[in-house]
Amino acid sequence: MTHVWGFLTPVPLENKAAYQEAARKSWELFKEYGALSIHECWEAEVPEGKLTSFPMAVKREEGEAVVFSWMTWPDKETADRCGASFETDERWKATMDMPFDGKRMIYGSFDPLFEA
Repeated sequence: MTHVWGFLTPVPLENKAAYQEAARKSWELFKEYGALSIHECWEAEVPEGKLTSFPMAVKREEGEAVVFSWMTWPDKETADRCGASFETDERWKATMDMPFDGKRMIYGSFDPLFEA
């Protein structure tokens, strides 16, 4: 069964191209570790909520966009092997200088309930 990593990230508007390039570069390593696909989505219409919302979740600041991302894996074991490689594969260091505040990025690991 496939496995999914999901992310919400606040990215400064002026860093859109840098974010896109960083995603493109890191994809090569994720793919090598077995990722099936990656989807990086720049906000188009992301309203503020009253109790919860994407902007509130990442504490979006003025001049930032919310990026909604997910990556698919063939299974959790493959995803976990990739996650463990962050500590052992020196090539990841070149991808760690991201053009956003990583402390406000939200991420998680998910098992699909339904796919069509």
